[in-house]
Amino acid sequence: MLTPTVTRWSTLVLAVIATFVVLDAAENIFAPLMLAIVIGVVLSPLSDFCERMGVPRIVAALISMAVGLSLIVVIGLLLQPTVLRIVDLAPTIWRRFAETVTDLQALLGGLGTVTQDVAAVVSDRAAEAPAEDPMALPTLTDALLLAPSVAGQILIFLGGLFFFLSGRVEVYDYLSRHRVLSDRPRDVTRILLAAERRVSRYFLTILVINAGFGAVIAGAMALIGMPWPITWGIVAFLMNFILYLGPIVMACCLVVAGSMTFIGLEVFLPAIVYVGLNATEGQFVTPQLVGRSLHVNPLLVFLSLVLWLWLWGPLGGFVAIPLLVWLIAVTTGFKGDEVAIERTMEVHRDGESPLQAAE
Repeated sequence: MLTPTVTRWSTLVLAVIATFVVLDAAENIFAPLMLAIVIGVVLSPLSDFCERMGVPRIVAALISMAVGLSLIVVIGLLLQPTVLRIVDLAPTIWRRFAETVTDLQALLGGLGTVTQDVAAVVSDRAAEAPAEDPMALPTLTDALLLAPSVAGQILIFLGGLFFFLSGRVEVYDYLSRHRVLSDRPRDVTRILLAAERRVSRYFLTILVINAGFGAVIAGAMALIGMPWPITWGIVAFLMNFILYLGPIVMACCLVVAGSMTFIGLEVFLPAIVYVGLNATEGQFVTPQLVGRSLHVNPLLVFLSLVLWLWLWGPLGGFVAIPLLVWLIAVTTGFKGDEVAIERTMEVHRDGESPLQAAE
């Protein structure tokens, strides 16, 4: 006969497995909702500031949405010309990369048959690329079939973002009044607001760091003669949000781009410059600005990234770290961290701003 402890843990494991199965199966619904909540948490200080200035809550939510969406649109418009050009040049890029591999094979021919086999495979695929056209753009029929799904996800994202910004405090108060998460009703709202504030502070700090890092990368790419330095800066800015995996992907892209611009071993120059600057940022800049209070165990970061990337792809990689920081902050609060609780705002009451003083 199973003991109560074994039964409880077995039920918990089954519940976790069932949750992830549902999240995977209903990705088109839960992924945009989760993204909306994460961005809503990041934008919550702006919404609260507008409320403190006397702006109605709905208008404050709309203002915060407009600011966040404007930033996304600006980044998209900056990247669009370069992305279209890269798609057009895809066969040429692949052919030049194959030529670079062949040159390196000749230079490092003493490495043996493994290098020769790899270069032969790459060269064969490059020769077949124009005929097979693997980089062909989706047809009009594909776009028409995909449009309703994309439009639905956009509507879910926009609706989730608006209603989260305009009603999150009421949700927290509901959880407090009904003691859904704790037997200490007043603490629930304060703990959730503390977790929200911590995620927002973390994300905004990382946003500033990554923006500066992107500017430095753009300058460095311009100095070494890489084309589209501003675009590389924007891509570095975005990829730096995905810890560990983002810089690896960025370095690989720079190796490919370097093969289009330089000759010989110089093809690795852009990637070497990027890796050096990224290591400097990760070892010195981020620890100084983020601080020890927001440090997260690297193993937890890696596991969170792998899990959410597996579930939802790039979007999962974007939300993985904010969700992890939020979960740790909430767990810390419910374990009785009175300092974390007391540094949050007072519980929202009629006529009060949800985030008053006492930060």
